Amino acid sequence: MRLAIIPARGGSKRIPHKNVRDFCGRPMLAWPIEAALSSGLFDHVIVSTDDEEIARCAIDCGAAVPFRRPPELADDFTPTRDVVNHAIREFAARERMPEQVCCIYATAPFLRSDDLAASLAMLEQSNANFVFSATEYPFPIQRAFRRLADGSLDMFQPEHRLTRSQDLEPAYHDAAQFYWGSAQAF
Repeated sequence: MRLAIIPARGGSKRIPHKNVRDFCGRPMLAWPIEAALSSGLFDHVIVSTDDEEIARCAIDCGAAVPFRRPPELADDFTPTRDVVNHAIREFAARERMPEQVCCIYATAPFLRSDDLAASLAMLEQSNANFVFSATEYPFPIQRAFRRLADGSLDMFQPEHRLTRSQDLEPAYHDAAQFYWGSAQAF
């Protein structure tokens, strides 16, 4: 069985209630729920939340909210992995233990169902514990700099100050859309 878990807490500080705010005519949360449901990959798509408005929105968008996230897992410092593990345990207690789990962020409106399918295929064809979305930095990280206390700038890798950008190795970062793994890996 495959389970999609979408963490969506109510206490966002930078953008209050960002998960249910309008984005291109729909609540932000509607987009990743739609991608998960339309992929046809999941036996269950659930939202882990501590918030009643988010729960109603998730249900209206076609996801299930079979339990509420406890307050101790809904603060600014709780790691996503703790939230996912809680959701796996709660879901398993009500249904059964899933084999594969995909944590999908509520703020991933550009997630495509074919990316979920391709990444699942990568997971199944590899010995990896996890597969996740990543993207290339738009500018070479070797040219990054920091601002010092006196306001001056200091390069992280000054040896690349004059290196042509096309001669620098590409670097990638987490695209913050999803993480596939086995329930055991989480």
